[in-house]
Amino acid sequence: MQDWLEAFWSDLLSEEPDRVVAAWARLEADDERQAVREHLHKMASEAGWAEVQRQAARAALSVIPPEDDAPTD
Repeated sequence: MQDWLEAFWSDLLSEEPDRVVAAWARLEADDERQAVREHLHKMASEAGWAEVQRQAARAALSVIPPEDDAPTD
C-alpha cells in the first residue's frame, strides 16, 4: 500500500500533465477525489508547505478536472 501511495503522490505532484492525469485516473471513488483535491488546495494555499510543494500542488490543480466537471460514479 505504501508503494502505491508513494507512486501516486509522486505522479500527482510531478508537474508533468500526463503523469498527473494518470494518477488522478487511479482514484476510483468520488470521496477519494474530493479528499485529494482538498489536500492539494491546502498544499497550494496554506502556510507550512515548501514553495516547491505549493507549486507542484498548483500544477496538479491546473490539470485535474474542476469539481463541477468531475465524472460521477
